[in-house]
Amino acid sequence: MKLSLLASGSQGNAAVIDNGDTRILIDAGLSAREICRRLDCVGVEIDSIDALLITHEHKDHIRGLGPLIRRHKISVYLHTNVVGRLSDIGQPASVREFTDGITWQLGSLNVKAFSVTHDAAAPVGFLIESREGKVGFVTDLGRVTQLVQQSLQGCRALVIEANHDEKMLREGPYPWALKQRVQSNHGHLSNVAAGRLLDKLLWPGLDAIFLAHLSETNNDPKLAKQAVEKVLSKQNRCLPTVTVGQQNQPTEWLTL
Repeated sequence: MKLSLLASGSQGNAAVIDNGDTRILIDAGLSAREICRRLDCVGVEIDSIDALLITHEHKDHIRGLGPLIRRHKISVYLHTNVVGRLSDIGQPASVREFTDGITWQLGSLNVKAFSVTHDAAAPVGFLIESREGKVGFVTDLGRVTQLVQQSLQGCRALVIEANHDEKMLREGPYPWALKQRVQSNHGHLSNVAAGRLLDKLLWPGLDAIFLAHLSETNNDPKLAKQAVEKVLSKQNRCLPTVTVGQQNQPTEWLTL
């Protein structure tokens, strides 16, 4: 199983997981054309995608959703409470509904959705499992609940939000109301909060960490990486690699 973040940040998010015989997209926050271009960059054809999973309905996660499923007949998996909020999702036959806590099979992959706290209708994280191990995926959450922590235990790779540096947000240009929203329990994880979560998820089998959804205004990749590596430095063992997702280009493949 291998993973690449096609885009990660406030302007648009998408990732691809490839298990050889099964390929899935998680989120479609770029235009359909740009998603196809980024897939080409990592050697994946759009028509080989088996399914598209959506974490929640905010624009930076669904921008290309309608065109993608209409042009390429991709099955899209949406939380039941989100389906009625989207008007641009193609034919009903393309839509597969799920509720959090349910596990289903996509080819050789098992997928589980679990609820997270974010200001959306029914935001979820995903756990993707194959015979090679598990990948945990949480990119928009205001706080770490016990459910999130339990769901992400035992992963070989983690995609975790590190949205903002608290000082940069506090002193930055955002209006006060938006600052409050970002740092609320239904907003986004800070670098420090991401580090605290990782501290609880470290185990000998964790190979790689992707830091995702960094704010271009309120964060810096160096600060995000430093906050996480500070936690990792306390561990007396072989440490996982840390990759910071980028807005403008895909990450290299991580292979489990």
